[in-house]
Amino acid sequence: MEGGIPDPEVFTHVRVIIGIILGLSVSRLLTGVARIIQHPQRKNIFAVHLAWVLFTFLTVVHFWWFEFYLHELVQWTFEAYLFVIFFASIHFLACALLFPDSMEGYSGYEDYFMSRRSWYFGILIVIFIVDFIDTAMKGMAHFGSLGPEYPFRNLFLIGIAALGIYLRRPRAQLVLVCLALVCQIAFILVQFDTI
Repeated sequence: MEGGIPDPEVFTHVRVIIGIILGLSVSRLLTGVARIIQHPQRKNIFAVHLAWVLFTFLTVVHFWWFEFYLHELVQWTFEAYLFVIFFASIHFLACALLFPDSMEGYSGYEDYFMSRRSWYFGILIVIFIVDFIDTAMKGMAHFGSLGPEYPFRNLFLIGIAALGIYLRRPRAQLVLVCLALVCQIAFILVQFDTI
């Protein structure tokens, strides 16, 4: 391509694509919660499931905020563009797993969540591993500026998700989601109150 596209226009294009995918993610979560509010007796609400919905919502919103730092990427390649779309897409998959198109065959959200937890937590593990690559793309100075809290947060949440795959008891799942929420909220408050 002759002349290339000026950097600000490339970043704007990438932001639009990310916004579409993450907008669909948030929409999926909000629509699922709205369905529960509309028909609470038909859905057999499960507190652990709703807590993971809150965690996933925070994760998606935080990712959207965090991606603003992509403006520091000096040169965009198709591979970087594809990578960012992939990263946003796995957030959507996590959201879609929390609220399926149909609950047919499941007695409620506890039954559904517990039967699909390996998929959900596997995707969370992928998200926090890929997050390391995404942060490195923004430059090692940016990576370092996040301090030791950043790798600790990711590794801690990877550990929580790994335990979530294997722990079947609802109480154990409740402890895991509480730890995950505290970790995520603390990290957001410490690191990202302003851009």
